[in-house]
Amino acid sequence: MTESIERPTSDPLLRPVGLRGVAADLSSDQRAFKNVSWGKAMMWIFLLSDTFIFGCFLLAYMTARMSTTVPWPNPSEVFALTIGGKEIPLILIAIMTFVLISSSGTMAMAVNFGYRHDRRKTAALMLATAVLGATFVGMQAFEWTKLIREGVRPWENPWGAAQFGSSFFMITGFHGTHVSIGVLFLLIMARKVWRGDFDQERRGFFTSRKGNYEIVEITGLYWHFVDLVWVFIFAFFYLW
Repeated sequence: MTESIERPTSDPLLRPVGLRGVAADLSSDQRAFKNVSWGKAMMWIFLLSDTFIFGCFLLAYMTARMSTTVPWPNPSEVFALTIGGKEIPLILIAIMTFVLISSSGTMAMAVNFGYRHDRRKTAALMLATAVLGATFVGMQAFEWTKLIREGVRPWENPWGAAQFGSSFFMITGFHGTHVSIGVLFLLIMARKVWRGDFDQERRGFFTSRKGNYEIVEITGLYWHFVDLVWVFIFAFFYLW
């Protein structure tokens, strides 16, 4: 009687090669993302892709600014506000930056209390973060309105290079959209935390596991990313 000899699964002759081999290794390795949930991993992947998009926008802005032969507008003059008869440069932008950075602090505290299962403080801090984010968007809308009334358009502006308008509306508009989405998501998550959906395992989006407040941390990752991007926009667009 002939006995069949089975090769171990680790036999290199039985393993796929090339790209199939790479896919097989990643799908079978028990150590890959072992301590990271799918939600958190997917958020990191999304943030990485978003980083490339914002990076391309800022590179395009720097290229346009350095290549134009027309004088570039002075941000200190363009974004100045008249208060008490005096023009104060970048005062609105400074307040916007302070508000957004402060929202990162409230979001970090919300994550902390979320893992302590203190739903009231978590919900309150998430609401505070949403209010700060909405305040930022409101001030950005005021900034847009002011510049539009002064003649700034995506194709022209009264202070110099025409690329200034397109760069401004593209970069700040894309970032403002991210903040607005974050505010909406914060409000939804704060409501779910306040109602106790994560403690009662109430059926619905992002509440599949009882006592799991990880979605608060995932929301925090998105919000901190939005704040970090604004720091780069502030440095490159308003201070340069």
